[in-house]
Amino acid sequence: MSKLIKTMLISLISIVVISGITVVIVLNLPGKNDKTEAQTIDDIVEYSYETPDITTDLKDGSFVRIQFQITTDGKKAKEEISKRDFQIKNALIKEMAKMDEEDFKEGLDDLEDALKDRLNEVMTEGKITDVYTISKVLQ
Repeated sequence: MSKLIKTMLISLISIVVISGITVVIVLNLPGKNDKTEAQTIDDIVEYSYETPDITTDLKDGSFVRIQFQITTDGKKAKEEISKRDFQIKNALIKEMAKMDEEDFKEGLDDLEDALKDRLNEVMTEGKITDVYTISKVLQ
């Protein structure tokens, strides 16, 4: 009788362990509903915010007029970023005040990254996924 109980107990424990491992594997497999999936172009357009033209001066006295397309990860983030227009302008003015004409010509990627990082620091309803320069004039 003791040998029968031991065999049944070992079989039961084996089934529970194998079932647990199977559940963990199935839940962690990437699937179609994975949130890390890339956004479609329609989503990017729908969740983008176009800034108004912003005119400011650079460190060397040159003037710049610039405009950005800011993409977010969802509808709430887009609504929030449109309300944070004043913070976008503030961040740009502060970043461009450090730049001279040559920095501006060669460092647009750095400016876009800095703007993205600064805005993500204040966002509460989602995040900024990309910042694109869509218009610039250096005078």
